Amino acid sequence: MTDNKHHAGFAALVGRPNVGKSTLMNGMIGEKIAIMSDRPQTTRNKIMGIFSTEKAQIMFLDTPGIHKPLHKLGEYMNQTAIGTLNQVDVVLFVVDASEKKGAGEKFILEYLKKVKTPVLLIINKIDKLEDKARLLAITKSYTEEMDFAAVIPVSALQKDGFEELQEEIIRFLPEGPSMFPEDELTDQPMRVIAAEMIREKVLRNTHDEVPHAIAVEISEYKERPNGNVFIRAVIYVERESQKGIVIGAKGTLLKKIGLEARQDIETLTGGSVFLDLWVKVRADWRNKAKALKEFGYKEE
Repeated sequence: MTDNKHHAGFAALVGRPNVGKSTLMNGMIGEKIAIMSDRPQTTRNKIMGIFSTEKAQIMFLDTPGIHKPLHKLGEYMNQTAIGTLNQVDVVLFVVDASEKKGAGEKFILEYLKKVKTPVLLIINKIDKLEDKARLLAITKSYTEEMDFAAVIPVSALQKDGFEELQEEIIRFLPEGPSMFPEDELTDQPMRVIAAEMIREKVLRNTHDEVPHAIAVEISEYKERPNGNVFIRAVIYVERESQKGIVIGAKGTLLKKIGLEARQDIETLTGGSVFLDLWVKVRADWRNKAKALKEFGYKEE
């Protein structure tokens, strides 16, 4: 940036599942807002992270990974991600440097070619490249298909390349004042962030078919005068067998999930958190429009 004017605007992170979009956003804003795991399709909703400096405010939108949907939830996730592309000031197309370009990337590229929004190619996970010369070939494989506004190699995990990325994003933001207070990190209410953090711990502590069958609903969220928070949450699964897995022998796994989630929530709230977790079965909820709406997956 060569001017001294303040800029503010929106940047959408898009890409196939598990390329590191949430890690990138969390790293940029300096706090954990979006949940992370090594499982595809971890992010289900748009989550905004707010990055503020003296010269700019960037509102990052972490979108669900675009993929071939297998149920109504998957269709919702794709619509959420794709619908964001023309509603922002700049699009960050995040790809994984450690994996070959596949059908998923080509599928997304076809959508990106149709948008009028400037698109930056973000080549993530460069720390996994043993031969750095491969970066040139990776860049060429994408730029041959589309004319990007800029190409920025980064390592979201090591926060490498972040300064250049920030400068490139700001270059495409309109001039204007900040839209949020400088100390605000997200537009999401804490009850939404809390539900996501609980879901993250279930993802990390369970295996096989259980993670994608999980939904979390905050049934009670109370901030007490002393600064402490009481949260009652329900973890929904689709089958009785999954309920047993989440609870674990004598409730051990559910206790572990609760402990880990509580620690993360306390980091954000700055106070003590009492977390009361329950597990219930709601058969085939991912294919039921009513359930999706109740759990916050609403079409915009």
